[in-house]
Amino acid sequence: MKLSNSFIGALRAFAYSMASGNQYTLKGIDYLSLYGEEPSAIERVFAIYANVIELDNNGQVLNAKYAEKRATDYLRQYCDSTYIVKPPYEDWEIELHEPPSLNDFN
Repeated sequence: MKLSNSFIGALRAFAYSMASGNQYTLKGIDYLSLYGEEPSAIERVFAIYANVIELDNNGQVLNAKYAEKRATDYLRQYCDSTYIVKPPYEDWEIELHEPPSLNDFN
């Protein structure tokens, strides 16, 4: 199954806002340096985004802004220990799934 244009567009917009430093949910948080210094924090943000985003049967994204908020709340808390994520994350939201093995590319 191929990813829908709706999901591809949502992911592209989220990735751009994260990489450009213009993510609206992280105003006032200096997170861009984490890309080179602490990539696992950024990895977790994208994992949360992918775990939380929902698509309908036609592949249309149903909750792009909510997925962004859940994902970026992790980074806000990572950068500001006084910030409390509400509701707290459930295990499935923060799970890091295994990537495909190199054998899958042959």
